[in-house]
Amino acid sequence: MGLDYSYEIITPARNVARALSQLADLAPRTRRVPPLTVTLPGGEQVNVPFTSRFRSDPVDCSTSRTLSLDTSIMVDVDDSVRGFSEVRDSELDELGRIAIGYVYLTVEFAPPLHPHYASLQFTAATSGMSRMFERSSSVRAVFTDLTAASGGVCCALDTESDTLHICWLNGQPIQETVPGPRFAGYRDLVATWTGQDRL
Repeated sequence: MGLDYSYEIITPARNVARALSQLADLAPRTRRVPPLTVTLPGGEQVNVPFTSRFRSDPVDCSTSRTLSLDTSIMVDVDDSVRGFSEVRDSELDELGRIAIGYVYLTVEFAPPLHPHYASLQFTAATSGMSRMFERSSSVRAVFTDLTAASGGVCCALDTESDTLHICWLNGQPIQETVPGPRFAGYRDLVATWTGQDRL
């Protein structure tokens, strides 16, 4: 059984459309898939250049708790990305980035531990990609930047161990763990998220 490391972004539930729009901007421009229309809880619609369960049929999440997307994401090339993917100049875009995919995204709209937020979990497709998720500062930057752009409160790397690695919290990059000196457990982390009084 392979490794399934993942980055999880936590954002207020009202920000999911914004997060998906920001994610769409990270898609390869050369990828040729029909736009996928997603109807979110509350009826808002967003078009994304991805598939859902490898299909492009419209997805209605107005009465669903989850959304699954198959994504491909542009990342800057660092040593870890280069080690994972044999980078050729012809594969680089005008910003020197390369596409990484598939990265499987599961959106949970109202997780039981924090129902006013949404969870966007990006899971690596292979063990090699999982190791790159853990080692690459470029990949980490993609997810922390996406957290910031979508108004998220937290971004964490799950390496399928007893320790959760926090890399973004309340508008700031950090390096903390759960459990760790600052957070004894996950509920302690949730209690620090800003803006809960406005939800």
